Amino acid sequence: MEKTLRPITLDEINNSPEVEIELPVEEMTIVEIEVEDNEFKQNLAEVIPANVLSALAFDIMDDVRIDKTSRRDWEKTVTDGMELLGMRMEDRTEPWKGACGVFHSIMSEAVIKFQSEMILETFPASGPVRTKVIGKTNKNKEEAAERVKDDMNWQLTENMSEYRSEHERMLWNLGFCGSAFKKVYFDPSLDRQVSMYVPAEDVYLPYGCTELSSCPRITQTMRKSENEIYKLMQAGFYIDQDLHKSPPEENDIEKKKQKLSGTNSLEDDRYTLYECHIELDLKGFEDKDDGEPTGIALPYVVTLDGMGNIFSVYRNWKEEDKTKAKRDHFVQYTFIPGFGAYGFGYVHILGGYAKGATSILRQLVDAGTLANLPGGLKARGLRIKGDDTPISPGEFRDVDVPAGTIRDNIMNLPYKEPSNTLFMLFKEVVDEGRSLASTADMKVADMNQQAPVGTTLAIIERMMKVMSAVQARIHAAMKKEFKLLKGIIRDYAPEEYGYETDGGRMVKQADYEHCDIIPVSDPNASSSVQRMAQYQAAMQLAASAPQLYDLPMLHRETLRVLGMKNADLIVPDKDDIKPKDPVTENMNLLNAKPVKAFLYQDHDAHIQVHMAAAQDPAMQKVIGQNPMANVIQQSLQAHLMEHMAFKYRVDIEKQMGVSLPASDDDMDEEIELKVSRLSAEAAPLVLQMHSQKAAQEAAMQQQQDPAIQAQQQEMQLKMQELNIKDQYNKAQLALKAQIEQSKDERERMRIESQEKIAGATIGSAAKKHQQQIDADQKVVGFKAGIDLRKQNDQQNVGRTLQKTSAKPNE
Repeated sequence: MEKTLRPITLDEINNSPEVEIELPVEEMTIVEIEVEDNEFKQNLAEVIPANVLSALAFDIMDDVRIDKTSRRDWEKTVTDGMELLGMRMEDRTEPWKGACGVFHSIMSEAVIKFQSEMILETFPASGPVRTKVIGKTNKNKEEAAERVKDDMNWQLTENMSEYRSEHERMLWNLGFCGSAFKKVYFDPSLDRQVSMYVPAEDVYLPYGCTELSSCPRITQTMRKSENEIYKLMQAGFYIDQDLHKSPPEENDIEKKKQKLSGTNSLEDDRYTLYECHIELDLKGFEDKDDGEPTGIALPYVVTLDGMGNIFSVYRNWKEEDKTKAKRDHFVQYTFIPGFGAYGFGYVHILGGYAKGATSILRQLVDAGTLANLPGGLKARGLRIKGDDTPISPGEFRDVDVPAGTIRDNIMNLPYKEPSNTLFMLFKEVVDEGRSLASTADMKVADMNQQAPVGTTLAIIERMMKVMSAVQARIHAAMKKEFKLLKGIIRDYAPEEYGYETDGGRMVKQADYEHCDIIPVSDPNASSSVQRMAQYQAAMQLAASAPQLYDLPMLHRETLRVLGMKNADLIVPDKDDIKPKDPVTENMNLLNAKPVKAFLYQDHDAHIQVHMAAAQDPAMQKVIGQNPMANVIQQSLQAHLMEHMAFKYRVDIEKQMGVSLPASDDDMDEEIELKVSRLSAEAAPLVLQMHSQKAAQEAAMQQQQDPAIQAQQQEMQLKMQELNIKDQYNKAQLALKAQIEQSKDERERMRIESQEKIAGATIGSAAKKHQQQIDADQKVVGFKAGIDLRKQNDQQNVGRTLQKTSAKPNE
């Protein structure tokens, strides 16, 4: 038997008794739906039968009623706490007309400070987004990440003009009630992505849900005009059907907001719709395994009104996702996590303090009023002219006294001055509340100016520990929000750069694949004072060991914390330095400008030029008179070390025969082992080459030693003297030989003459004389042999001295 379901409004459900309605299985209508060639993004409400949609609407509205009922106490706390903000004037008539109606500002002060600090922290003027490269870093990825950062910040600051105001509204409500939501989606009417703030009272979560990603059901209350709904019907997003005006659904929080803002909801002609992100097991659209239904509920987005009319049913997973995981559209911001789905805000933390401080403040003001304008009793016959108005200072009035004195006819009630004890209690309540909310201001004059930065930082962190935790939660939620926005912006980004089109976007879809989107806010600090103290502590540590720190980066970040613009221009980034010749580098070093070495440069040439400049007396004289002499010398030595490091790398690569991986690349174990083994073989060869070069340089240096040069000159003089003596001895021997030869020639001529004269008669005498000549020749020959032996000895001595003088050179 088919059961007919009557559309029922949410107000009827809320006002009905809490009874459980259970339909017998045999009375439920089961309809098989056959769908052929169904498009994935189709509105399934077009193909699901009306009776099935009605049953589905009844079930969803029943779930919404349960979710709404489960948070009534939370709504009451928020509603009552709105009064304590003091956003409206209260004219009291109790205990008398005109009694003090002021509210203490402890809660509004906390909310305003939180909103002001968080909007400056999470949304700076340059944009709320920064990027981080995914995986290995290289120049192309870094440039793509920079383009994505610029594009995202342009989207959030310029294209999405409503984002900042929506973000500020979210921060206000987050600080007050402890929970706020952002809804991220693509708006076809705007043809772009949006991230809209959704108040916590408009989002219904089931009891026991603590995380949106695992929440089985999320329902958002939407209010749309009739024209907006018809536009969505015309676009095919909603199915065409008649609109039924249902009574406007207003919760207590909405009513209180209207009362505080002075608006009237009677003129609101918008329709109330419910968009439910729910998991369903729809007939005809079941999850199947090998063609058989698994019975697993799949994520859908169902939109319906308070009368039970369903406008749309869409799949809520990606078409290519085989796991059919739910797509997230909501991001929850939580001030302080509570017991359930909704967090705690200042209304929960300071509600009691604000109520107590307001009560005590009113008592003090009323006591002062009564003390200044006391009331009392007077005799019935006592008449005072103009007694309906208070007496002004210096004014005297006529009094008709029936009997006795005026004092006897008037009695003042015993009103006291405002109690000092009550005032001290008031201060204690306010101080405790501000301390709990971390809104107490630390006076600079009360702090020890000589205290170390670490001590100051510890005090600030102790005071701001609650806000630091809140800041970290906001940072994490913004990261989720930016991740959702990144997916939509990437999908609708151009495939190529728009250089040829005026105003074209300088980013493409592929750029978004190489980087992650991160909020620019610091999750570890909740205020600029806290971050400045952190950087001061870092500067002190860097002063003790500057070689361990990237000082330019530290100074740039410190300038950014101080709010200085163009920090990259004030302190240039070393990665932005272009290659320069060694002379230009020397000029930059003398002017205290940063320099950088590159792998491909001729390091021997650069080192030679830098060393020459370092040893130049004129340069040393100028540098020594410079107040920054130590900085210049350190920069020069550091730059030389850069070139030496690159040179060593190049020498190793030459000996290995292969190029080493980039120094900032991540290497797996296998590659690291191969590189290590090849390096172990190449390192001794490089060592030998450098050792030989060092020995040659040492020998050349020794030759340039003045003592060795003097010794060598002395050896050369001795060699010259030996050569002169040798030449002299040779000349003497030659002269003696010539003299002896001339004597022999004269003697021979004399003998021949005598032979001619004497003839044969002197035969015996000639023979004797010939013997004497032979004897003389032997003597001469013996003397020549002795002289030749002396000459050889002198030559041997010369060679020995030459060898002795050559040994130091070796």
